[in-house]
Amino acid sequence: MPKKHTTNPLLIARVGWSNGSQTVVLPPGFRFADSVREVFIRRDGERLVLTPRPTDWSDFFASGVKTSADFMAVRERLPNSGTCGLTSSLLSPR
Repeated sequence: MPKKHTTNPLLIARVGWSNGSQTVVLPPGFRFADSVREVFIRRDGERLVLTPRPTDWSDFFASGVKTSADFMAVRERLPNSGTCGLTSSLLSPR
């Protein structure tokens, strides 16, 4: 008879490849909602952390987050080059 764990055991997800991209198959209970189409990814040491990317800002604004009274009171004025940093080769028609 297998030994029972007293703590939650770590579940394992399969890592593979599909069309040149690395994939991870998430087990049930760890899957994102069907509405999630993109995730933010960041490293935390050796861990990869995936967070659903919001499709709009409604949750943020509904959270009641407010800026301070001096928010952007002092800001640097950057020169306007008119090209948004693009080189001339990218701007010329083909």
